[in-house]
Amino acid sequence: MPKRSEEMLMDLWMSLLLLWITCVPCVSMTPIIGQSKSTQTGGSAAVASGLGEGQRLLSRAKRGWVWNQMFVLEEFSGPDPILVGRLHTDLDVGGKNIKYVLAGEGAGTIFAINELTGDIHAMKRLDREEKAEYTLTAQVVNADTDEPLEPPSEFIIKVQDINDNPPQFIEGPYRASVPEMSAVGTPVTRVTATDADDPVYGNSAKLVYSILEGQPYFSIDSNSATIKVALHGMDREIREEYLVVIQAKDMGGHMGGLSGTTTVTVTLTDINDNPPKFSKSLYEFVIPEDLPIGKMGGKVKANDRDIGENSKSTYNIVEGDEGGMFEIVTDTQTQEGILRLKKPLDYESKRAFTLKVEATNLRSEPSSGGPFKDTATVKIVVEDSDEPPVFSKPVYQLEVNENAPINTVIGTVTARDPDSSTSLVRYFIDRHTDLERQFNINVDDGKITLAKPLDREADMWHNITVTATEVRNHSQISRAIVAIRVMDINDNAPEFATEYEAFLCENGKPGQVIQTVSAVDKDDPIQGHYFDYRLVPEMLNNPNFTIKNNQDNSISVLAKHDTFRRQKQEVYFLPIIVADNGNPPMSSTNTLTIRVCGCSKEGIVQSCNVEAYVLPIGLSMGALIAILACIILLLVIVVLFVTLRRHKNEPLIIKDDEDVRENIIRYDDEGGGEEDTEAFDIATLQNPDGINGYLPRKDIKPDLQFMPRAGQHSGPNGVDVDEFINVRLHEADNDPTAPPYDSIQIYGYEGRGSIAGSLSSLETASSDSDQNYDYLREWGPRFRRLGELYSVGESDRET
Repeated sequence: MPKRSEEMLMDLWMSLLLLWITCVPCVSMTPIIGQSKSTQTGGSAAVASGLGEGQRLLSRAKRGWVWNQMFVLEEFSGPDPILVGRLHTDLDVGGKNIKYVLAGEGAGTIFAINELTGDIHAMKRLDREEKAEYTLTAQVVNADTDEPLEPPSEFIIKVQDINDNPPQFIEGPYRASVPEMSAVGTPVTRVTATDADDPVYGNSAKLVYSILEGQPYFSIDSNSATIKVALHGMDREIREEYLVVIQAKDMGGHMGGLSGTTTVTVTLTDINDNPPKFSKSLYEFVIPEDLPIGKMGGKVKANDRDIGENSKSTYNIVEGDEGGMFEIVTDTQTQEGILRLKKPLDYESKRAFTLKVEATNLRSEPSSGGPFKDTATVKIVVEDSDEPPVFSKPVYQLEVNENAPINTVIGTVTARDPDSSTSLVRYFIDRHTDLERQFNINVDDGKITLAKPLDREADMWHNITVTATEVRNHSQISRAIVAIRVMDINDNAPEFATEYEAFLCENGKPGQVIQTVSAVDKDDPIQGHYFDYRLVPEMLNNPNFTIKNNQDNSISVLAKHDTFRRQKQEVYFLPIIVADNGNPPMSSTNTLTIRVCGCSKEGIVQSCNVEAYVLPIGLSMGALIAILACIILLLVIVVLFVTLRRHKNEPLIIKDDEDVRENIIRYDDEGGGEEDTEAFDIATLQNPDGINGYLPRKDIKPDLQFMPRAGQHSGPNGVDVDEFINVRLHEADNDPTAPPYDSIQIYGYEGRGSIAGSLSSLETASSDSDQNYDYLREWGPRFRRLGELYSVGESDRET
């Protein structure tokens, strides 16, 4: 019903507004129509709607137009176009043929003008929020010729605002926060609404703010729209979030104004206004006495209704832990207090503890007077456990002399069972720490004895691990480290620090220091080393060398004369006795080798060998060796070169008559073919052993041997080579069916034990001299060379 009344009232206001708009133009145009002409010559005056009398008297017109702004109401939607105003000029008198022309923004579309009367009408519904004013141009022209009668003049039509836009919260909805327990009037946030209506004309854009929801917790300033705390003592732990509905209404909040709303979600932020509180006033824990150090023995928890950093607490033990057996730390994830062990527990010495634990907030509010705290009692009961034996010391340090006899007692370790029901303890050596088994231990009393002799110079320290085990429970084992130091005794003789080799110049002076000698000793006496040097007794009267003590455990070897010569003696050996100051003293004899060398005038050693006398002056042994190596290399190169040249230039055929038997001439033309199988076996000529089946290879060139000619002798095994050749030659010469032989066979075998020359049939003493070999030349070019050889042999014999 109230809403209906409001709508009726709105309609009444709109009707009155329309009536006022309609009447005002008629009233305002009456004095304009009846206005007299201006006093200016040839001009006329026109007055727009709404021009007052005072304005008319003060205005000055150069032409017949007097302009002012025209107004049109926005959102007017009547059945007919709305009259905006009327234009008039002094030229419009009587029946003068003129017309009005309108141009500019919206001319002809939004605004139309009556050409005869000058009335301007709005043809469309206007919205001021889209366009607030229009600039147009009016001109009077001849109705027939459209010739301008006056220059054009501009005027403005403003769209008059009505309250047609409600307020809007562009940035809404809003979220804001304010600390809990804030005082009344504390600002929370500010909201802003906008109204598209004209803020200058009327109250259409004048906004007033109010709260529709959210009271009595919050309030809002009606003009600035600032939201403030309106209730004292708002606690976040009771309610954390509030929803506030804000209304903005135009028309200054009067009836008929439009409104818009938005929401503001206000969150109360936490402050540290709640102390931590233990869930229990008494905590009880049972902890075994063998709990490792650093392990947890129990948990306590103090709850805090605050959140974030305000809820964090730290825990401390304030009473009952005088021995510092426990500590309590804070778990950052769960905010629990973790009770941990700092020292080992002993059931036999103390069986219960009562602690007072305090929880304190990390942060505090300035107005609270200090951080909030809470305390609780923690009772700890120690539970008895079967503990391993406990050594009297965690580390034992023992000493033993080196080279001490086997079974020497080095020391004793002791351990006890800390439990109330005492058990016997057995001792063992961890053999992983005594791989060489140099020590033994008595399983009952813990005495450590020597199993092998020790040498301090090899190992000064021996670290072994001894275990103690309960007899009734072998799983209870404890360990202790035993460090055994091997004490030094004087069992090593001193010796030269290095193998010295001294050099003595032939041109040296008497008393010249040849070499400085020092010694080392593997032993390490407490009072330090002191060495005594002396020559062996048989060298005390040495005519060549003497020694001098340098008082720093070293000596200098001196030459007694300057007549040392390499030709006389190249090397001298000087035995020296070195003794230490131990108990008993140890000594050794060391030999110093002294070489006599040739030196320059400055005393620089140049050569220490006797052979150096035969060498050229200024040429060292290394240079001579290099020269000799180069000479040998050159000789080898020459020999190789000559050998290669000899093999390269060796002729294939030796034309010497005496050596014709040694030449090999091969012909590749075919022989008698299969008929050659009837020929005699020439292998017999090459080797009499061929009779027994041994046939040497014929594809290998035999070594050429130039043997002196000698008489023919029968070979061993009763083979007469000469007779054999003659018989076969006779058979071959007189056999008409024998094929011709085109090749010369190799007669490389001269017979075992024979010093005969060539066995070649070319020079045989048989009847081949009666043969004529001229036919070989007629056989063709392949037999030409063979014919020449036979012809040369015949001519030589004839000569």
